[in-house]
Amino acid sequence: MSHFDLLIIGGGMVGASLACALRPLVVERGLRLGIIESQPLAETSEAPQQPSYDARSTALSWGTRLIYERLGLWSGLAAGATPIHSVEVSDRGHFGTSRLHSREMGTEALGYVVENRWLGSVLHAALQNDPSIEWLCPAQVEQIVACETGMQLGVRDGEGLQQLTAGLTLLADGGRSELARQLGIRQHSSDYQQRALIANVTTGKPHRGVAYERFTDEGPMALLPLSGGRSALVWTLPETEAGRVMALDDAAFLQRLQARFGYRLGRLERVGERFSYPLSLKWATEQVRPGLVVMGNAAHSLHPVAGQGYNLALRDLMTLVRVLQQGLAEGRAAGELALLRRYLELQQQDQWRTVGFSDWVVRLFSGQRSLLSPLRGLGLLGLELTPPAKHWFTRQAMGLVGEPGHAGRD
Repeated sequence: MSHFDLLIIGGGMVGASLACALRPLVVERGLRLGIIESQPLAETSEAPQQPSYDARSTALSWGTRLIYERLGLWSGLAAGATPIHSVEVSDRGHFGTSRLHSREMGTEALGYVVENRWLGSVLHAALQNDPSIEWLCPAQVEQIVACETGMQLGVRDGEGLQQLTAGLTLLADGGRSELARQLGIRQHSSDYQQRALIANVTTGKPHRGVAYERFTDEGPMALLPLSGGRSALVWTLPETEAGRVMALDDAAFLQRLQARFGYRLGRLERVGERFSYPLSLKWATEQVRPGLVVMGNAAHSLHPVAGQGYNLALRDLMTLVRVLQQGLAEGRAAGELALLRRYLELQQQDQWRTVGFSDWVVRLFSGQRSLLSPLRGLGLLGLELTPPAKHWFTRQAMGLVGEPGHAGRD
């Protein structure tokens, strides 16, 4: 039976980033690291592209840039990243607008927008042909149970079902993790009763690196700057209304969007392929067990409009790697429960703060709440006129949690 010291389940953006972060530790300690990925990896002469990465985009905070710089990946990512120089936050039908600027924070950008396909390509190019990493791909984990050495897994690949063991299994297989359910790890869930509509939109006016967060009586929307005169749209709507909007032809869709967003970017000229998915706040009841850590969307899944979920996952994994480095230096096993609990204790406050921030923004600015509606404009105006509050809000959005520089030094 083959044994791995560290085994990542899921080779998507979180799993691949985790592998990149673990490489120095793996080489230093002579560990065996494996990645199980269900999708076949494309082999090309340039950066490989994982087929499961779609045309959607991810907002990377400034703190995430610092993380990728530390991992030696930012120079590759930067070539496909569009900087967010400022964010304009407004509430449709109410006075009050807040503008967040990178120059006020002393940085060149508040964050960046990267297409998932590009992000995946850079990550997989960094891992391709790395002798310190073993890919089991395409392969599917069918069974996972606890054992004396950590976890025992039944993995099916082209040669049939094989049995593996791992000292520490890192579960990063997404928000609908079947393996977490198989292990009896439950999820708390809070349904927003909304759907997110995702698409790329071409606008009449250049975005000039401005991201727009627009709150409406139907739900929040965001237009994030992309290359080629495009903006990445995240539009949340009540479930019934989302179905009707998705069914519109492109011209009617743009007209409906224009009416809700306004003309800050001129006339909306073109919309690409549209995606839609239901929205809820989810978090796992357990994130660590002996020999197991639940990561990424399998651990916590947030509303997309605040752009916090992926950035939180990156901070999680950097804290985990730091704890593993310390623990192994102390002679402890990577899967030791006390060590994994140390990771969770260090990262729990960041998780609670980020989940609370995201949920508060969405619930405050979603829908027509008669008592809160007049206060929302006052809140945005107060944010604009109160530098300390604005500074805190901006740091949270930038992923700079805790002490200054925290995100880059985990």
